[in-house]
Amino acid sequence: MGPGITNGTGKHIVWDAGTDRPGIFTSQARAKVIATEDGGGAEMLTITLPDGVSLEMVLIPAGGFQMGSPDTERSRFNDEDPVHTVTIGYNFYMGKTEVTQAQWLALMGSWPEAAPTLNYGLGDDHPAYYVSWVDAQDFISALNTHINNTEQGAASFRLPSESEWEYACRAGTSTRFSFGDSLDCAYTCEDCAAGTQAGNRSDYMWYCGNNEPYGAKPVGTKLSNAWGLHDMHGNLLEWCQDWWHGSYTDAPLDGSAWESPTGSSTVVRGGGYFNNERNSRSASRGGVPPGLR
Repeated sequence: MGPGITNGTGKHIVWDAGTDRPGIFTSQARAKVIATEDGGGAEMLTITLPDGVSLEMVLIPAGGFQMGSPDTERSRFNDEDPVHTVTIGYNFYMGKTEVTQAQWLALMGSWPEAAPTLNYGLGDDHPAYYVSWVDAQDFISALNTHINNTEQGAASFRLPSESEWEYACRAGTSTRFSFGDSLDCAYTCEDCAAGTQAGNRSDYMWYCGNNEPYGAKPVGTKLSNAWGLHDMHGNLLEWCQDWWHGSYTDAPLDGSAWESPTGSSTVVRGGGYFNNERNSRSASRGGVPPGLR
């Protein structure tokens, strides 16, 4: 169990009790082990794409959270103001990982412009990139058509709203990252303890501190958050449905996308392999022209 350990049978859990709890005698110790599925046994929905390629979705429970970052959060940006309560009164499904190159090609058949390259990460399990917000909408339209044609349930896929994205990323936490505050090193490309969760920040995200070789990395290779979602911090920036606004003044409070008024940019979240940890925090946000690949 833990970073670098693959799933499977015949595994051993090793506890160095003498180091972890010095001065405790055997007669005073008791161990309890709870084993769960990835993400605490998250409920999954699997869509079968053409050529038998799977697209896995994780059920996100209804609930509320504080969106944005307080003035006391280290390395925050001013566009994360004001902190406000968002109540999402419905369950929804979120992609377990970014859309992969295999998933994109299975559904769309080709790339909208430039194809992924070895220089920036190439492979079936690597995330799709050079994909604009407009391209993402085309993918979703094709996905809903495919679901209808193959009778795989309700064809209601869309991009997440910005508040749905942050809610799913935080997974019930209020720290800088879903794995903790990770404050023991500078807010650059350094690595240090995750904070709340075990291990280091590099066990949970791809960022400038571990991006060798340079480029996007295979999805799902870092530890998930508590709700079973991978790569919400780092690897690649992710599109949201909303138009970009420079603050949260008058933002929706019910989980819906902020689509009026429109603007010149749409929202991206999560940071990328090229960013430092500051841009990969749960509250970090940005705006990019919707046609930019």
